[in-house]
Amino acid sequence: MYTAADHSVVGAVATTIAHNGGVVTAIDVAESRHDRLTVDVTCSAADAEHSQELVAAVSGVEGVTVHKVSDRTFLLHLGGKISVQSKVPLRTRDDLSMAYTPGVGRVSMAIHDNPEDVRKLTIKGNSVAVVTDGSAVLGLGNIGPGAAMPVMEGKAALFKRFADIDAWPICLASQDTDEIVRAVEMIAPGFGGINLEDIAAPRCFEIEARLRESLDIPVFHDDQHGTAIVVLAALTNALRCVEKQLADVRIVVSGAGAAGTAIVTLLLAAGAADVVVVDREGALAEGDESLSAAHADLAAATNPRRATGSLQEVLVDADVFIGVSAPGILDPEWIPTMAPKPVVFALANPDPEVDPAEADRYAAVVASGRSDYPNQINNVLAFPGVFRGLLDAGASEVTVDMLLRAAQAIADTVSEEELHAAFIIPSVFHPDVTKRVAAAISGREG
Repeated sequence: MYTAADHSVVGAVATTIAHNGGVVTAIDVAESRHDRLTVDVTCSAADAEHSQELVAAVSGVEGVTVHKVSDRTFLLHLGGKISVQSKVPLRTRDDLSMAYTPGVGRVSMAIHDNPEDVRKLTIKGNSVAVVTDGSAVLGLGNIGPGAAMPVMEGKAALFKRFADIDAWPICLASQDTDEIVRAVEMIAPGFGGINLEDIAAPRCFEIEARLRESLDIPVFHDDQHGTAIVVLAALTNALRCVEKQLADVRIVVSGAGAAGTAIVTLLLAAGAADVVVVDREGALAEGDESLSAAHADLAAATNPRRATGSLQEVLVDADVFIGVSAPGILDPEWIPTMAPKPVVFALANPDPEVDPAEADRYAAVVASGRSDYPNQINNVLAFPGVFRGLLDAGASEVTVDMLLRAAQAIADTVSEEELHAAFIIPSVFHPDVTKRVAAAISGREG
């Protein structure tokens, strides 16, 4: 930003930003000349649209020319967020002779003679492939593999930060099920686990099933099973708050995609007896010939009362609402029609099924996927510990029992003294979460 040499103009800029809802965090003079100052102003905005409003406001200050605008989020992504570093010194010829030829040949032959040693003698024992086709990225939809790359890089960074696992973004230029399965099968020898990410339903179900059948390493679809683990953990503690039992409550799940299906499957495995799934057309009920094969299977496993109707209708007398569907589909005025002390999990991202603040007026416990409200349902609570445990145990598959144990480990991280309607799930930065989940998965002491 260029300003007139008068320093009062700089103060006017700060005042203008504050007046328009921004927060100035730093002002630095980058260059001073007799006729002008070049000033770097760092400020916080609510979102991208608000930042543009601040730029327009500052541009309107007399004596100011906005030269360049940078977004700190974009700056953080310049050049990517992850890198490869050598774990061994490469300073001398002797170092090179062991890390590479000729010494590396002996190690390769040792693995050839004893293939199981590959986990000990290579990065395989601590590596995960984060695989996507870019068809269902966050709440952004089918944006393709290139646009999915920043998300997969972020996932890899989270693996390293929370579980010290080396993860690699694998963004495939195909949305053909056979091609994706074959591509993952071909790269699998270099990895200790496969994390499927942001692949649209129903294709993701077949891909996961086929890879689990063909590979000797665990395959985990985080959008399904990671979400299900954290939801079950949070619901376990929410029901503790309202003094209800999972086997006794009525649960309505909005969304019959990958996440909804996995949540329902894990809830049933945990002992839930009355679960109704709702999609755009209403409640899924057995015998409805209009249902797809996947939805027919889901209907057959749920809705024991054969409830029919819209979300509003099936929500009456329900104890729990879990949304993994679309923004704004739950009218907060419907919540009082639920059973006493209702629990509402509105998890659609980036905008939930109901405004958490509005839901909080009527519900006993509210959770969302947002970081600006209590009780954030965040998969980071699950997947680092899940893979840490799988890799430590040298596991070849992920079982339902593992998922149940992981959910209980997360729930148990919140002590009786800490448990509160606004604190049913630990922070992703809680130092014990990853190691407890890992221990639950591997069956080893934490």
